[in-house]
Amino acid sequence: MSLPVAVQIYSVRDDAARDLRGTLEAIKKMGYDGVEFAGLYGYTPSDIKAMCEEIGLVPISAHVPYVDMVADAKGVLSQYAEIGCRYIAVPYLMPEHRPDSEGFPQVVENIGKIAQVAKELGIQLLYHNHDFEFIKLDGKYALEVLYDTVPADLLQTELDTCWVNVGGEEPAAYIRKFSGRAPVVHLKDFYGERSDDMYELIGIEKKTPTRPSGFEFRPIGSGVQNFPEILRASEEAGALWVVVEQDNPSMGLTPMQCIEKSREYLRTLGY
Repeated sequence: MSLPVAVQIYSVRDDAARDLRGTLEAIKKMGYDGVEFAGLYGYTPSDIKAMCEEIGLVPISAHVPYVDMVADAKGVLSQYAEIGCRYIAVPYLMPEHRPDSEGFPQVVENIGKIAQVAKELGIQLLYHNHDFEFIKLDGKYALEVLYDTVPADLLQTELDTCWVNVGGEEPAAYIRKFSGRAPVVHLKDFYGERSDDMYELIGIEKKTPTRPSGFEFRPIGSGVQNFPEILRASEEAGALWVVVEQDNPSMGLTPMQCIEKSREYLRTLGY
């Protein structure tokens, strides 16, 4: 049986900000089974829960800012427990929290504490990587230091296949490395080489690139990734969901057209 497919709402954030219900209805019509939130767009948790139930989408997970969870883990996570999210992911670390900073050991400790609160609320904490975790700390990737330090019953993976590739690892092999600890896998395609403006394309960091990059995020199946193998690895690793994410549109398509194209491609693979 093929894995259910969700989409990260961040991919269509402007549409969601204008009309969340209409966007969710369109997502359902495209054939998505679930959604992963990144913000609630001014709605209450009960509003979101009802909206998803009425439309027929599973609110499988959410990306919640690390600093928000550090400030009030129980308060923040309780909102997503009310929605019915099974997973919450640490989505991104600002420069002062990354592995090349002095604060990283504290970040790892904090993630362990957040994970414990999540567990008490019936939520599994995940970590969503980028490429900056693929630096070596005492001979080991920082990402693996995190997973080796925080027990698997508290923290599991949400491997982003684009950033695994950009970080220098083969996505399918890396997913298999975390078999039994990879319940949610992010499907993300791209084209081009690692560059200075990749994080500007995410929509978070704003800076002028120092060289032309040619890097762009693409709909699933339109870039360099080997998705038949990635999906096979995800199933073998015990994944329960795959999530489409495209941080920025490309190929002359709107964000909604991009996620529709991704869904159509996955359907050709039997998903």
